[in-house]
Amino acid sequence: MTRANATRIAVLGDGGWGTTLAIHLHRRGHAVRWWGAFPDYLKTLARRRENVTYLPGIPIPKSLTITPDLSDALAGARIVVLAVPSQHLRSVVRRIRPSPGAVFVNAAKGLEIARLQRMSEVIAEELGRVPVAVLSGPNLATEVAKGDPASAVIACRDRTTATALQHAFMSERMRVYTSDDVIGVELAGALKNPVAIAAGIADGLGFGANTKAALVARGVVEMARLGAAMGARRETFWGLSGLGDLLTTCLGGRNRGLGEQIGRGKRPVEALRASPMVIEGVPTSKAAVALAKRHRVELPIIEQVVAVLFHRKSPRSAVQALMSRSPKSETG
Repeated sequence: MTRANATRIAVLGDGGWGTTLAIHLHRRGHAVRWWGAFPDYLKTLARRRENVTYLPGIPIPKSLTITPDLSDALAGARIVVLAVPSQHLRSVVRRIRPSPGAVFVNAAKGLEIARLQRMSEVIAEELGRVPVAVLSGPNLATEVAKGDPASAVIACRDRTTATALQHAFMSERMRVYTSDDVIGVELAGALKNPVAIAAGIADGLGFGANTKAALVARGVVEMARLGAAMGARRETFWGLSGLGDLLTTCLGGRNRGLGEQIGRGKRPVEALRASPMVIEGVPTSKAAVALAKRHRVELPIIEQVVAVLFHRKSPRSAVQALMSRSPKSETG
């Protein structure tokens, strides 16, 4: 792609993933304008050309436009990438006045606690009938920014839009697949985070590969169970946005890291206070349990994560509660 036929893209969000997507799309040759909610921090990014807090060690190209003006970022944008933490997305979207025909791509992986909504539902509720897609998959920001080979999924109900976005995001280092299961891809990306917290707790307690494998396998079953109850396809949860993303997050993500600290004895509030990053699995765990009650399905692992995070249950007691559940069929 050449600059002459570049697509104008707005990337909203100056966290690690927003930074990575802005750099990735700029490398693809698109005309990217990158916005964040904190003007003073954007000045630091523009001066240092490195996101020291959220993506250290990755240079930001000098030709990548950073703007504190949301209207400036959105002006003429054909694609608007939303990489804003899930609990703040609504407040940002309310400020948007979309250009006619602009496509919105949600890149946040969470559920809104206040209304128990997926991010694409938040976007649609605030902006009306605009084209909305979801970007998800096993993508640790630092690895994608470094150019390590990676894959992702673009989910959109309109096949033509999904294909156009696939071409916009895909590169020699980022292979992008399409899906029409927006609910499944979005839920998979959100629900894997609390399961990864459980995996991290197991690491902190000193458990081995057997325990983590069981948590991953049964965690996917929980994710698919709730997804199916909400209208998603079960097979989506065994793909890149489900099992793929879960494996990545259980091996090296910030949610796993939080769980490990808790497993080692740190109180959840202390572990959260020590992190400069948003840990999406914390609010998502609470929203997921509320949705499970609404749809009358069980989420044993995520329920225990909520008990540890919010109700002062000890990690070892949570493990015991999982291991002493009544006998079940694996396919039940």
